[in-house]
Amino acid sequence: MIIKSVHFVELHRTPHPKSDEENIQRYKQRVEADDPIAIHDTGMYYSDGTYGFSQDYTKALELWHRAGELGHAQAYCNIGNAYYYGEGVEVDKEKATYYYELAAMGGDASARHNLGNSEICVGNKERALRHWMIAVGDGFDPSLEMIKQMYSKRCATKEDYTKALQIYQVYLGEIKSKQRDEAAAADEEYRYY
Repeated sequence: MIIKSVHFVELHRTPHPKSDEENIQRYKQRVEADDPIAIHDTGMYYSDGTYGFSQDYTKALELWHRAGELGHAQAYCNIGNAYYYGEGVEVDKEKATYYYELAAMGGDASARHNLGNSEICVGNKERALRHWMIAVGDGFDPSLEMIKQMYSKRCATKEDYTKALQIYQVYLGEIKSKQRDEAAAADEEYRYY
């Protein structure tokens, strides 16, 4: 395809909000525009009672459902956590698993990890290992730690652990950049390896 003309748009960064009230107003505008990230984050603020939002699990769940329907997989993981821990709803492990599965299918590594945890709790070591391997491929290092623990308890083979380490190395290679290395060298908080 031949591009006949290119128009460059100058990008402007919006300055950080000066107050919680300004931040809340911005989020409300983004929520009204069906921004799934803003909807998810607002649900987090209601869940935690932060940034000037009152703690309201019912509102958080409502927002997470909406964000999930708009394709934000992490929102489904949060709903799964709510059912798993009984935050704003009755504890229901089946519903938790259902929402973890939705989130995992959407690419959420922490939900995939949680599915592995659920499987190991009922003795399905092979299924747990498969879930954790997928999560490791997405860079979720707690899953790598679980595979390491399985190996140390002789519940996973040396080949399983080696494969997990190789998958994680591939992930690290894919995200490696000069900027990340500089950030990691400047501040331990940004270390990714």
